[in-house]
Amino acid sequence: MRDNRSKLSKNSDMAEAMDYMLKAWPAFAAFLDDGRICLTNNAAERALRGIALGRKSWLFAGSDRGGQRTAFMLSLIGTAKLNNIDPQAWLADVLARIADIPQNRLHELLPWNWRTAEDQREAA
Repeated sequence: MRDNRSKLSKNSDMAEAMDYMLKAWPAFAAFLDDGRICLTNNAAERALRGIALGRKSWLFAGSDRGGQRTAFMLSLIGTAKLNNIDPQAWLADVLARIADIPQNRLHELLPWNWRTAEDQREAA
């Protein structure tokens, strides 16, 4: 790429794209050293599609604080999905149990720690 870049005009669109890629080469090539890095951002874009489709609805969160609460809940729901948990089942269970659980055990209700009350009884 460096050899071909030197043959292009400074004002060329292709030269501009090549300059960008050469400057960011370590980031572009990181997937070669770390197998966890995906070649595309398709998964991230798919995860955000629902938010983009509902963006007009988000205008009616009521206030800045309402928008922050919406973002918080969407983050928790997204985290539940990433942990292979049905968000609706998780949220219904958490809302049913949260008032009765001691504050020092609230972490048990987070998606990555969550087990249904039935699963907890079986384990005990």
